[in-house]
Amino acid sequence: MSEFVTRIREKSLKKVVIDPVTRVEGHGKVTIIIDEEGRVERTRLHIVEFRGFERFIQGRPYWEAPVVVQRLCGICPVSHHLAAAKAMDVVVGVGPDGGLSATAEKMRRLMHYGQMLQSHALHFYHLCSPDLLFGFESDVSKRNVLAVAAEYPEIAKQGILLRRYGQEIIRATAGKRIHGTGAIPGGINRHLSKEERDGFLTDIDQMIEWAGAAVELVKKVHSQNPDFFDSFGSFPSNHLSLVRKDGALDFYHGNIRAVDADGLKIYDQVDYKDYLDYIGEEVRNWSYMKFPFIRKLGKKNGWYRVGPLARLNTCDFVPSPLAQKQFEIFRAYTGGKPNNCTLHYHWARMIEMLHSAEVIKELLSDDDLSSGELIRRGQRVGEGVGLIEAPRGTLFHHYRVNGDDQIEMCNLIVSTTNNNDPMNKAVHRVAQDCLTGKEITDGLLNNVEVAIRAYDPCLSCATHALGQMPLEVKLTDREGNVISARRKGSRA
Repeated sequence: MSEFVTRIREKSLKKVVIDPVTRVEGHGKVTIIIDEEGRVERTRLHIVEFRGFERFIQGRPYWEAPVVVQRLCGICPVSHHLAAAKAMDVVVGVGPDGGLSATAEKMRRLMHYGQMLQSHALHFYHLCSPDLLFGFESDVSKRNVLAVAAEYPEIAKQGILLRRYGQEIIRATAGKRIHGTGAIPGGINRHLSKEERDGFLTDIDQMIEWAGAAVELVKKVHSQNPDFFDSFGSFPSNHLSLVRKDGALDFYHGNIRAVDADGLKIYDQVDYKDYLDYIGEEVRNWSYMKFPFIRKLGKKNGWYRVGPLARLNTCDFVPSPLAQKQFEIFRAYTGGKPNNCTLHYHWARMIEMLHSAEVIKELLSDDDLSSGELIRRGQRVGEGVGLIEAPRGTLFHHYRVNGDDQIEMCNLIVSTTNNNDPMNKAVHRVAQDCLTGKEITDGLLNNVEVAIRAYDPCLSCATHALGQMPLEVKLTDREGNVISARRKGSRA
């Protein structure tokens, strides 16, 4: 019998389970242990599905990787597509720094920034705006995008059209909106037609305006209750991301930078091909998701955050004018030090969405997209690492290829894996603040889910659900007898 189970029985602890967590990509559950006095003693975010891509891609020819691995996810397939393609660029002898043709790199960047735009819009408008607009403990009938469309039709329309625009960028560059084939080892397999370019340019200024309005919307929500917004699920942490050589925010390429909670650099401009010297991975027996850590700091203190909040905490500036102005406001809010407020992920995410729209406009004006060299080859090698900043954070792809062109080793650290420890800490903080000594209601439990949703997690990075996802919470005594139970909208 595990020590954890023994303590539950000895101390008459009670267990509350949220299974599954809703309005996220994939499936997970939360276990909350409450003592006899009603205090939250322990929480755990469990990832309950197994992701086996690292195994079953072994034996496949290396050129299949950019297409196959994006089946990990239907929400952010472009991120896996490009991370794998960058790793295979190395395998075919085209290095990440200046090895690609100008056309190939710019087409990939356009694809990726379209992905950032559509993914951020989907998460904010469809999954999180119900909580922000109606309140975390609002009636369950309000906590969905249909209610947002009914009461805030203009906001809902903007969210839908922003996402559609990003998806169309992906279609034009990757061949399909989901699971495309545009990026190949050593380059890209298509140009952007001038007709497509002109069509995108027609609407891009509107997209930039709406993205700017989304930043202002988050700031408005924050201003209505700043103390609550700042403290909700918040804690000091390390932060990690790619940054450009000059310290700028860059989603497609860069070197690794990590800073601590005070902004001091743990390391800087690390070549990501050496990531294993700097990042370790811990396995725990209650989750299928690993727990990465900075080796220099050890397993206990080396955990870190990735994603929009981390990126704005690690970079020195944002290389587009409107997003840079918003970034300066964002950084000034914490006096230039890292922002460790969990709900400010939304603020950072919308600044990134604005930046993505600005970069898309800049790229669309470049003639290299419509002509030029598509693919290059160099000296074949046996191993390659590709990193990219996915919507949810830093994404690691690492492959070893044998002499028969077959993949013999694959290691993936997906963005949400990097955020595993921080999500668990956020869940624990919110559970302590919101559930201790109170009758557990559906609305209170949604606070726990709000903390998870702030990270925009892809919990399995493979599996999705359609329709209504059930939520059942049971409160049991130490013998396992059900004291009370609650399903969405009903009491048993």
